[in-house]
Parts: sequence; structure tokens; C-alpha cells
Amino acid sequence: MGKIYVLYGEERYLIEQEREKIVRAETTKEEREFNYSTFNLEDTPVEEVVADAETLPFLGDRKLIVAENPVFLLAKPPKSEVEHDINRLLTYINDPAPYTTLVLIAPYEKVDERKKVMKELKKKAEVKSFSAIREWNMEEWVDKLAVELNLDLASGVKELVIQSAGTNLMIMRSELEKLGLYAENNYISTDIAEELLSSSLDTSGLKLVDAVINKDLGKAVSIYKELLRMNEEPIALIALLASQFRMIAQVKILKQKGYTENHMKNYIKAHPYVLKLAGQREKKFTQEKLDHILLTLARTDEYMKSGQMEKELAFEMMLYDIIAEHNRGALTP
Repeated sequence: MGKIYVLYGEERYLIEQEREKIVRAETTKEEREFNYSTFNLEDTPVEEVVADAETLPFLGDRKLIVAENPVFLLAKPPKSEVEHDINRLLTYINDPAPYTTLVLIAPYEKVDERKKVMKELKKKAEVKSFSAIREWNMEEWVDKLAVELNLDLASGVKELVIQSAGTNLMIMRSELEKLGLYAENNYISTDIAEELLSSSLDTSGLKLVDAVINKDLGKAVSIYKELLRMNEEPIALIALLASQFRMIAQVKILKQKGYTENHMKNYIKAHPYVLKLAGQREKKFTQEKLDHILLTLARTDEYMKSGQMEKELAFEMMLYDIIAEHNRGALTP
């Protein structure tokens, strides 16, 4: 009896893992050389896939077909010049070729289970869902992938990987593989991670905030100069820092009012992990200190825009002012 699989969901990494598992289980290496076909259903009619599935394998006993992007499983498929003969597919689902394994990969959050084709697939095929991982699972996934890659992560590296990759497991694994190329005896130090991980503007903003929290003026200036080399404008960096500290201040106020992190998501539009970090960071500041930082950022922004001070100098002076205030003991106990 032929097999049909439907793999759907937003977590591409898990889908690819399942796909590889099916490939290895259903065909030999020799069979894959001549009898492994892939199709993109955004530009190929499904009846062509069915025709291939019904064609006898060449120099082998089995064949494997992977068809991606079955848009006809969506509630509202995007407009396309390609027309799919769904009845042809329905006929095949009810009488699949005994020598063929057909895998439909639908990288969508949801498929329309009300459609006849989906109902038939649920009856006759093996349907698996792969939802995007959630923020509370990210640390667990970093640990799991590090074990798979035989990597030993220094304290702090896990957070840097999450800041860089977010909830995208594909990127997370890629970043860990990149770190592994530079590991000494499979050990990843914080210095290596900070140097090599993909640097986005938001990630660098978080690093700047961390440098301020740690009262590390040298590191803060170093991150700032790195961003300048990436052609980031000082005024844009002021706005970035202001958004980070404004979020910390908002979290602090909401916590004082008794809001949980879950409730805060309705009031603060930010990535859940960034919100979680803000919740950890707000403990390091008094409200007075946060007010001082936001006022200093606003004043520096005004100096830059009015031309009262050269932009790069104004930014460095702002960092010095904020960190010097920190050193006067404005941190909470």
C-alpha cells in the first residue's frame, strides 16, 4: 500500500527533520538516486504530481515524491495562474500507488480542515502538525541542539543565541553550527559568541543595555563603534536605546500595579523573550534611575537634531553620563 504524509506548521526545522526521517525510512540510497522527486505546488499543478506518483519507479522498487506549498489546503489560497485538479488528487488519496510515498509539506500555521481534500487526507494519510516553538521553550531547545552538536556553552551564550535566533529553530541550529566551527575542544565562550553571532540592530540594542547595567563604559562604547561601522546613525541608536529603556520602565510600572508577564503582552507590543528580559532588567533600576536615563536620552536626541553637539561625541557623552549615574549607586539593592 502506498503511503501519504502531510506535514504542516510554521516550524520549518522540525518539518525538515521529519522529512529526512521519512526519506531514510521509505527509500534506500540507490532508490533516491533515480526515484526521488520534488515539486513546488505554487507553480506546478497537483495533477502532475499525481501522474509522477502513478508512474512506475525506475531501477528500483519504490519511489518518493515531496510536494511543497499545497496552497489548496489553505482557507484562502493566494491568487495564482496555476489551477489544481483537486478531484484528481482525491482519487489518488483513495487509491495511492503501492510503490510510492507521497509527502505534502504545508509550511502554514493552519490548514482548512473543512475542505473535502483535507478531510480525506486526515482519513487516509498520516497528518502531522509542527507548531512554532514558544518563548518558554527556547532555552530547552538551545540545550537540546547543543547536545546534538556536542557543544559546551559557557554561561550567557544561551541567551545570546536566543537573542540572535528568536524562536526560529533553523536559525538557532545554524548559529550554533557556526559557533562550533570556532570552538576549542567543543567549548563556546561568551567572547566567541558575542563576536560571531548574527548582529541585528535589536540584538545590539540589548547588548548596549546590558553594558549599561553592568556599568561597562568601555564595552558600551565598543558596541556603539561597531554599530557605526555598520552605518547605523547615532540618532537611530538613541531611538533604539530609548525604546529598550522605555520598555523596562513600562514593565516596572505594570509590575507595581500587579500585572503578570502574560497580561503585559496586551499592553507592550514586543517579542515575548524581549519582554521577559525587560522583566529581569527592571529589577536593576529604581524608577528615579529610569527617569534619569530617559531624560538623558531625550536631551541627547535634541542636541543631535539641533546641531548643538556633534552626533558621535554626543552619544559617547550620553553613555558616560548614564553609566556615571549608575556608579553613584542608583541601582536597586
